[in-house]
Amino acid sequence: MNQRTYIHILLFLSCFFSTSTIAAQEISLFQQFNGRFDYTALGNTLNVVENGPTGACVINTSSSASLTLNSNQTMVAAYLYWAGSDDGDFDIELNGIPVTAERTFSDALTGDRTFFAAFADVTTIVQTEGNGLYTVSEFDLTSVITPYCPSGTNFGGWAITVIYENPALPLNQLNVYDGLESVPEELEITLDNLNVFDNMGAKIGFIAWEGDQALSVNESLRVNGSIISNFPLNPPDNAFNGTNSFTGATDLYNMDIDFYGIQNNISIGDTQATISLTSGQDFVMINNIITVLNSQLPDARITLDQLEDACDVRDLDITYTVSNTNSTAELPQNTPIAFYADGILVATAVTQIALPIGASTQQMITLSIPVSISNTFDLLIVVDDDGTGSGTVDEINEDNNDSLLSITLPTSPVIPVLPALVFCDNAEMILFDLTIQESLFTEVPLTFTYYETLQDASNSTNIILNSTSYSSGNYPTEIFIKITNSNSFCEAIGNFELILLESPEANQTDDLVACRLNETESAPFDLTTNENTINPASNIMFTYYETANADGTFQDEINTPTAFDNTFNPQTIYVTVENEFGCIASTSFDLLVEDCEIYIPNGFSPNDDGKNDVFNILNLEAHPNHILHIYNRYGTLIFEGNRNTSRWDGFPNRGFPKNKKLPTGTYFYVLYLNDENTLASPLLLEQTYTGWVYLQNN
Repeated sequence: MNQRTYIHILLFLSCFFSTSTIAAQEISLFQQFNGRFDYTALGNTLNVVENGPTGACVINTSSSASLTLNSNQTMVAAYLYWAGSDDGDFDIELNGIPVTAERTFSDALTGDRTFFAAFADVTTIVQTEGNGLYTVSEFDLTSVITPYCPSGTNFGGWAITVIYENPALPLNQLNVYDGLESVPEELEITLDNLNVFDNMGAKIGFIAWEGDQALSVNESLRVNGSIISNFPLNPPDNAFNGTNSFTGATDLYNMDIDFYGIQNNISIGDTQATISLTSGQDFVMINNIITVLNSQLPDARITLDQLEDACDVRDLDITYTVSNTNSTAELPQNTPIAFYADGILVATAVTQIALPIGASTQQMITLSIPVSISNTFDLLIVVDDDGTGSGTVDEINEDNNDSLLSITLPTSPVIPVLPALVFCDNAEMILFDLTIQESLFTEVPLTFTYYETLQDASNSTNIILNSTSYSSGNYPTEIFIKITNSNSFCEAIGNFELILLESPEANQTDDLVACRLNETESAPFDLTTNENTINPASNIMFTYYETANADGTFQDEINTPTAFDNTFNPQTIYVTVENEFGCIASTSFDLLVEDCEIYIPNGFSPNDDGKNDVFNILNLEAHPNHILHIYNRYGTLIFEGNRNTSRWDGFPNRGFPKNKKLPTGTYFYVLYLNDENTLASPLLLEQTYTGWVYLQNN
């Protein structure tokens, strides 16, 4: 576990052109094959001769090469690389079939000397065509090649690497690397954490562009410090010389398709190999490297197949598959498996059987998720993990052992407190909108249905269809609401009541009448006078309005109902009565301003019993200029009153003794009205009221 095969590439570039190359794309692992695999390669140049200052500045637009696989060699992949001078031709043909670059690479010596390479997966084409001649055409660099000829950097070419499977081969690990990096100087690749079980047949190959047979200063290929060669095709001092090691061709001008046996350069048990490519003068671009090493290791992988859960349960039934597909050895039985929820180990297991190369097995486990872990968490399943992050099996790839899935445990919707829905019993139409309750739920997405009984809600029968305008025959009544999570389909049932609230009474009351003052149609009214008649209950709020709307509402609220001057005569006043439930009733009464007659009582008894305690002359307020004189039986003035004095209460305010209760008896009064509108008429000037009043003063 946690063993990694990695490549460190240190590239020091220089060139006989006395220029520095511009950084291109680092060579990195593109594809890996594990099993009984090997490869071959074919290709050809577009150059008619090797380039150079004296070479012909001519280039072809097509060339051909042959593929021959034996009957026991089954092709599994074919990768086409092509490269040349300038910025690139990325649409070519292979055996007349159009091919477009799937990936491209670039490099440069200077800003005006650029180079390109391209890649396309042509597996389908090669599988269809099979053995035979392969021609790359429509690869046209003729219009751009001329500026490159003086410096000897004019080239074009193509190569196909063909990976095949052969049951007679040993178990190999075949790695395909690509990119575009330049040599001269040194390109060093270190392969760490190798497990070489058998060095027989080990080899390394590469595709390189722009190598020159005539330039061989310090050209070499080393593995673990020892120079390797294929003499005489690839001598030790001229690795990049326009050859194809697979066919023996020596006329691949300015390109190389070579491989080298390295079985004598690595040993059984080696865990590291260092590969060095050098060139002291020749400018060479490395596009593809392939290594074939005998390596007998399993490659454990795990995938989550199925997850079964239940609402409000923290147990998960997991079905998963452990595979050993891309491997070169058996995965042992009892390989550990660890299960983590948000990084916390929740369970372990082991592989129940040994897995041969390419095999897989499906297993099951029930996980109990602790309550300390949130309902939404990351479930990580790791094969070859004993629960501590460590493994027990060395593998080809230690970075593909896990499967990660975000899990949300299904839970029933949380039901908030559902308040009763209420209507006042005096409403014209009692129709409840049950869906008002839905705004209290914060989870999404939810669906809601309503029922009249718990049994109906449990069975999802007899759904209330008119949920926005529901009416019942009996109140109070109970409604059941079923809430369903649209993602998890978890359900919950809640309930709430429908209640009719008692509305207050608003009794009809008498109209209020005021006396006309100074011939005006307006007078001050205390509208609250009749509140006890309208509704005598406590906790009642009265509100007064001047205008009634057609929909039964009111407007033009009267803010000072105890001192209201009417604006019309008569004028209708509307009053609403609201109780502690918020229910409202209404009634109305009229305000009237009339001419009022004077009424003088013939007696009173000021004994503080709240009845007839003063000499109360009714409607006197309509005559603000009045003067009232009271005399005793001897003709002595004992009381004088006007609008600024209180009503006579049996005490004198004239003569002697003042402020002393007068004795019971008969007294005489003279009332002068003195109305302004009558002062101009001598006949009315003497308008007075005279008479007697009996004072009962015990």
